[in-house]
Amino acid sequence: MADLKYTLRELTLYFLKLGTIGFGGPVALVGYMHKDLVENRKWISDEEYKQGLALAQLAPGPLAAQLGIYIGFIHYRLLGATLIGFAFILPSFLMVVLLGIVYKLYGGLSWIQAAFYGVGAAVIGLILVSSYKLTVKSIGKFNIESFKINWLLWLFFLIALGVTFITQQEPVLLFIVAGFLYMLIKAPPKWLNSKSINSILFLQIPFWNYENDTLLKIAIFFAQAGTFVFGSGLAIVPFLHSGVVIENHWLTEQQFLDSVAVAMITPGPVVITVGFIGYLVDGFIGALVAALATFLPCYLFTVAMAPSFHKIAKDKSVKAFVDGITAAVIGALVGSVFVIASRTIIDIPTAFIATITIAALLYVKNIAEPYIILIAAVVGLIIKLI
Repeated sequence: MADLKYTLRELTLYFLKLGTIGFGGPVALVGYMHKDLVENRKWISDEEYKQGLALAQLAPGPLAAQLGIYIGFIHYRLLGATLIGFAFILPSFLMVVLLGIVYKLYGGLSWIQAAFYGVGAAVIGLILVSSYKLTVKSIGKFNIESFKINWLLWLFFLIALGVTFITQQEPVLLFIVAGFLYMLIKAPPKWLNSKSINSILFLQIPFWNYENDTLLKIAIFFAQAGTFVFGSGLAIVPFLHSGVVIENHWLTEQQFLDSVAVAMITPGPVVITVGFIGYLVDGFIGALVAALATFLPCYLFTVAMAPSFHKIAKDKSVKAFVDGITAAVIGALVGSVFVIASRTIIDIPTAFIATITIAALLYVKNIAEPYIILIAAVVGLIIKLI
């Protein structure tokens, strides 16, 4: 360890700071890490960074958190991965819990409701633009050439979109089927046999039978959600909406939108909204269980895959499986946006706010999402109270 340019303490403090002041979502956070750790401080090499980014994109888990855990693992193994993971997530977790306390105490007041009237519409615009960018990045551009080349991925995308919109539930089984089919067509693995098929199908055993204990239900649900998040933190939205609002009725539609908004205005990973949701459902312990359950799969995948990632990254079957799942997950994300929008865009003002949000994100350079949320809150106050 003598040749290292940084100590574990220094790295931990860096991620504690990034988790405290790092706004902008996963893409921005990943950019901060490269600029600070590779370019400026030169703590890690560009090659190590790229390997970590590739792993974060390949495996399920929120992108920025997974890259941070990998960076911690590079030289300090399990201890580094664990400390960095907690340091990165802790600040935003504490912030959303504090906001959850305020929300529970004052959420019934007219001015809070008026503020979130505008915020809810803005969140729809934010998610729509993020969904568009995620679709272009992961599947392809919306043009004839892309439709021809990636027709099967687009088919998975459309099916997942339609199923999510019609049933208003998250088609988890469809994700696995999409990944499995795309793998069989694009790059059939040599190891595939009946035993392997059975092990994959085992993942579909319903975990919803454990309904006696709220905390246990929270842990199982959020662990499932964390297992199927690929690339962008917003990809978790359809999972959360389906389970939290539709199936378990833990939150109302408005409370769910407010939870997403809270994640947008706090630093750190967007997925930390699970802490806010967990608090509203079952207090601080609920928030803690929800956050740990969501980020645990991300942590386990990273530390398990990191040592042998060179081999895994070259496996065409693994890439094809992930591509298939990703296409279906993004389709479900878009479908869930339509479901939520149908209940949130209820009048001309909310439609106007959502439209302006989309236009600002697409045409105004370097505009920060927290500013959009705050402006929307002010607009909501003006419309409702003046």
